[in-house]
Amino acid sequence: MRKVEIYSTESCHFCHMTKEFFAAHNVPFTDYNVGTDTAKRQEMVEKSGQMGVPVIVIDGKDIVVGFDRGTLAKLLDISI
Repeated sequence: MRKVEIYSTESCHFCHMTKEFFAAHNVPFTDYNVGTDTAKRQEMVEKSGQMGVPVIVIDGKDIVVGFDRGTLAKLLDISI
């Protein structure tokens, strides 16, 4: 099983779209709210080099910034 983590905020439309995409394709994920969790916010910046959300990390190595349906589908072997 793939390890999928998303760094998001409550008010981010693209974060909600990403989580809906994961739910629609039965992809379990761990969600970190970087709006309230400063340690996770710092971790996100260290991994991605920026403050923009969502930041998705797959298996600890592949990093996707923003909601990129095609890239996520490819990395997670999802047919769209």
